[in-house]
Amino acid sequence: MVISCAIIDDEPLAAGLLESYVKKTPYLELKGTYNSAVTAMRDLRDDPVQLLFLDIQMPELSGIEFAKILPHETKVIFTTAFSQYAIEGFRVSALDYLLKPIGYEDFLKSTDKALELFSTQKKQNVHLQDRFLFVKSEYKLLRLDLDDILYIEGLKDYVRFYLESGEKVMSLMSMKRLEDYLPHPEFLRTHRSYIVHMSKVQSVDRLRIVFGDQYIPVSDNYKDEVMNFLEQHTLV
Repeated sequence: MVISCAIIDDEPLAAGLLESYVKKTPYLELKGTYNSAVTAMRDLRDDPVQLLFLDIQMPELSGIEFAKILPHETKVIFTTAFSQYAIEGFRVSALDYLLKPIGYEDFLKSTDKALELFSTQKKQNVHLQDRFLFVKSEYKLLRLDLDDILYIEGLKDYVRFYLESGEKVMSLMSMKRLEDYLPHPEFLRTHRSYIVHMSKVQSVDRLRIVFGDQYIPVSDNYKDEVMNFLEQHTLV
């Protein structure tokens, strides 16, 4: 597998070092190097890369600010000389954080994470083209069509699928694994205990998603993403 990537760093030496690391890493393909987020903005919005090596402290637009407006499919590895930015970096869902001066060994550990992530996503996408999955339930493997799922409830080590037919299916698995597997943003986590099939939503009442007499809460941790989805599909 080959991962497309780009570098944004206002320090020529740092950018040059990262370029040399990318060139000797077989699964990376460099699409561009930029000296500021502003100059990179148009290219990376029109033709997003899969992986971005992004400096944090830059003039005009910081790496943290730029990361917030990137397409969802672009994953970020922050590069910086200042360790105090680590927490901010992970708040915007950075894949990793590299502290300058960056050695090739640390660079490779970070890019290996990216390779594992994109390889897993590719495998999942192949499966999801068929629009179904199999889950273990009561010693059986049950086929569930994605289009039949209304929402999913997390119950400690189990999850419960609520289907359009009214049937409920219990299976032993984690919500996190299921969230990573299901297509995004068609399925959105709305709460630590709920994943909702957003194309099945018929009504939203005071930021609660309504399925019949069941109200699915939207917690603060997931509110922004849910609101963004609703706004994109709302005519005013």
